[in-house]
Amino acid sequence: MRLEELTDGAMEALRGAGAFASDLLQPTLRLGVTGLARSGKTVFITALVQNLVAGGRLPFFKPVAEGRITRAWLEPQPDDAVPRFDIERHLASLTADPPAWPESTRRLSELRVTIEYQPSGPWRHLAGTRRLNLDIVDYPGEWLLDLPLLGKTFEAWSEEAIALSQAPERAAAAASFASFLASLATAPLADEQVALTGAGLFRAYLERCRNEAHAFSSLSPGRFLMPGELEGSPALTFFPLPAPAGEQPTAGSLHAMLSRRYGAYLKHVVKPFFRDHFLRLDRQIVLVDALSALNAGPAGAQELGRALRSVLGVFRPGANSWLSALVQRRIDRILFVATKADHLHHTSHDRLEAILRHLLGPAIDRAQLAGAEVRVQAIAAIRATREVLAEQHGERLACIKGVPVAGERLGTRTFDGIAEAAIFPGDLPEEAARVLEPTSVAGSAGIQTGFLRFRPPPLAQDGGQGRPAFPHIRLDRALDFLMGDRLS
Repeated sequence: MRLEELTDGAMEALRGAGAFASDLLQPTLRLGVTGLARSGKTVFITALVQNLVAGGRLPFFKPVAEGRITRAWLEPQPDDAVPRFDIERHLASLTADPPAWPESTRRLSELRVTIEYQPSGPWRHLAGTRRLNLDIVDYPGEWLLDLPLLGKTFEAWSEEAIALSQAPERAAAAASFASFLASLATAPLADEQVALTGAGLFRAYLERCRNEAHAFSSLSPGRFLMPGELEGSPALTFFPLPAPAGEQPTAGSLHAMLSRRYGAYLKHVVKPFFRDHFLRLDRQIVLVDALSALNAGPAGAQELGRALRSVLGVFRPGANSWLSALVQRRIDRILFVATKADHLHHTSHDRLEAILRHLLGPAIDRAQLAGAEVRVQAIAAIRATREVLAEQHGERLACIKGVPVAGERLGTRTFDGIAEAAIFPGDLPEEAARVLEPTSVAGSAGIQTGFLRFRPPPLAQDGGQGRPAFPHIRLDRALDFLMGDRLS
């Protein structure tokens, strides 16, 4: 074992001991919230916090239903080195006239909510009130997809990345990068301009795969899509390159240069996130924009399933105890949610959950065998539509109705962002496995191709202290699974 690994283990143990001691004074639950692009992380966190603080309608969140939560409020940011989740700006967007969806966050952020509650049980009124700190850690799902790289060499990653780019569904998006690779000499020498060109073409290929036309999910390295302060640094200036046939890469070769930069990416980007943030999580929710993947057809569904299984594989599932809290925290509850359930009629919600569960496959069973609870739900953190019945050619259709975002199109109709529209969203297939079948394209599966985005609804002023309460679908059930037991 290397000295670096021993040092990391010791630091991790010390950090765990410190967290354990802090929890003895006031318990803290660290909830990781992640999701791939356009999955609705910002909306979910904003709705979660506002419903807690403002006293929104959460009938299936037992501590609220039983009247045991006395109050909840925002606390100062607990980690000095982590940006604060800007909930005030996001609330301002949602409560504007007209309301608008907040901008997506593209970096790590955190927010602390303190919840004051009475414990459950027949003697709860005599036990007094207790407090729980809920630390919400928001991070991009693309960073999570990078964690498996910690166990891969540059050669192994290059082989996998190139093979994936050559898949039929990705070949067009990767055409420019493939031509660039083919143009390189057999054993090219290190050259900064070649590295810059290759990294740029590889990044452009990943960006094309991420757009709505493809909606592919297995896109790594994640910081290529969200470079932030690392834009232009050598740690992001590399690309997959096959190893020279039958010989070891020599010093001064392009392969050796790219391999060194891949190692720098793991050391300075992936590993610090894993060590300083991911290892400290207690619970995890993964938001999934399954509808966009399904609209991309079987290839999009297969990509999503591959990404979700990879995500579940990097968690440290297992039951927590006082010893695990002292030595190493483990994630004991993981919730995968299919977001934007309000884009479908409620009769399809169970089918959406079944599809997501099918895409995760045996990975759920492995996590549960390790001692973690894993659950799948379909939710809408903020419900932008309502359900109505419409008649067409003498047939009554179960539709959803809301205000489509300005510029959205359906057929030849373009919406103005003001008028409501009733939309028939179609039905998801009864058998979840059909979404992976080659013949199960969006239309034949009954999935509306290119579903509309709806504007946020005007929010009812019925929360505590006159603040808006967000309408939702099953947000309360998600909260109950993620933290209900910690408020008992």
